[in-house]
Amino acid sequence: MQSGYTCQKCLYSLRRIAHIRPSASVYNQLPRRRPKSTNTRPSLHNATTVTSQQRCTIASLEAQGQDVSIGGPEVHSSSWRAGRSSPNVSGNVLLQPNNLFHPFSESPSPDIRRRAAFMKSHAYCPHPSHHRTRMPLSPQDPESRKTPGKSDQPPAFVRFECPDCGIPVSCSEDHWADDYESHMEICDTLREINEDDHDLRSQRFFAEFDYPGPQMEEMLVNMTNWDTYLYSREYKAIDDDRSLRQVTRLLTYPLTIGSILSELSPYTISHRKGGRLTAEGLRSLAALRYTLHPPRTGGDDTMKGIRPAPPAMRLFILGARAESSLPRNVWHQLAYLFPRVTFHLIFIGPEAMANRDSEFPLPERTPENPFGAIVEDRISPTHQMKISTMVDYYHTIHQAGLFQPFDPYFDCFVLFHPGLGHPASSHEWQDTIPQLLETKVPIISTGYTEWDMRRDLEWVKETVGGEMDILMEPGENKFRSLRWDLNDFDPADISCGNWGVWAFRGKRYETMMKD
Repeated sequence: MQSGYTCQKCLYSLRRIAHIRPSASVYNQLPRRRPKSTNTRPSLHNATTVTSQQRCTIASLEAQGQDVSIGGPEVHSSSWRAGRSSPNVSGNVLLQPNNLFHPFSESPSPDIRRRAAFMKSHAYCPHPSHHRTRMPLSPQDPESRKTPGKSDQPPAFVRFECPDCGIPVSCSEDHWADDYESHMEICDTLREINEDDHDLRSQRFFAEFDYPGPQMEEMLVNMTNWDTYLYSREYKAIDDDRSLRQVTRLLTYPLTIGSILSELSPYTISHRKGGRLTAEGLRSLAALRYTLHPPRTGGDDTMKGIRPAPPAMRLFILGARAESSLPRNVWHQLAYLFPRVTFHLIFIGPEAMANRDSEFPLPERTPENPFGAIVEDRISPTHQMKISTMVDYYHTIHQAGLFQPFDPYFDCFVLFHPGLGHPASSHEWQDTIPQLLETKVPIISTGYTEWDMRRDLEWVKETVGGEMDILMEPGENKFRSLRWDLNDFDPADISCGNWGVWAFRGKRYETMMKD
């Protein structure tokens, strides 16, 4: 044995020690160490730190009916290469991207198993042989296939899980096979929903929820579609369709507003090919864009550079539910699109504080705060945004005159999935819509599906008659959520957030001078 770094005498001594093998009695005489409670070895859970921003993002998905737990980093082991689930240090199940499909009732996530149990006790089989359980809500509603004279079986809960999508869709295997042609229309989408739900609980590191900060004004944002927006705003590259679906599920709320109000909006005047803005819509949006894109004033941080600041742009988000519990850095993306103005988001609705239990109890209603508003001021890094949340109906607040007067240059109403024409919720908007039209302020409304959006439009026309101007024709939202969602009460009812968007306003009557 030759070595250029060790002398021959040392090597000879090492050889002698290597040949000496201690007996078992020597080991028995050695003092035994007790295991320590602290582990100095780095754990897999601590290998990568999960930011508070990503925890808030996952919590927002919980607010939308999905209990999600964020996990540690990806761990490459032999069991993962084989496509099997592997428990991490904390005991949670780690899922590989190629191991995300599981039947709901056999899911490694207890949240999904509870969801499957809920569906099996509340959702009814859509097979035409069953009696109706409710009136059909649309021509595409599976209940419309159940003819009162021909359906002879009583309603039955879904029990059988489709082997292709893993979601309970029928009461038995016979009904599933008999109605297989109808189920095939949505089977691939249901499987996509299944995998997306397991992906949120896969304990992987969600890099797509790391949003960019402020951007130089000289770098224009391309609002043509999701791809051009993410690229021009310098988001981290998203090469996976599943990650793109997850990130658009949250960003669809601020981007739906920003894509309409921006001067770089992809929606053009209706006389152009593919345009949807009407002449009245262009007039209303021109006033808002004048406020959102003001000229430079030459101000700076010095005493001589102080300039008067205009009022904040007020966005009234009525009937707020999941959007009020979104992580605030998601709403910051709206402020970054308009760096020269400040925003005041006002969430109003009886469910505005849903899934925000940590902020309870609500503030007391005092003369200074008559509606118990929860105010978050200067929450963005650039201090451009203020958020107020009020748990009450808008028509009550409107009658109190809390926000009057309204200005078409600084105010806008937004209704995310309001269900204006839905039989179960239309009565709640009966008093609100006429009050909104009185303000002559633009109203942006979205819908889960095309039928949902058209139904809202027809209800508004029947309610207010001709006292309404269409600002933007109904159509698909270019910044809709790319992820599909499942209705636990009806597995055949699938929708996506903010699929369609349209806008309207109270009718204006121009004054004409006569000689």
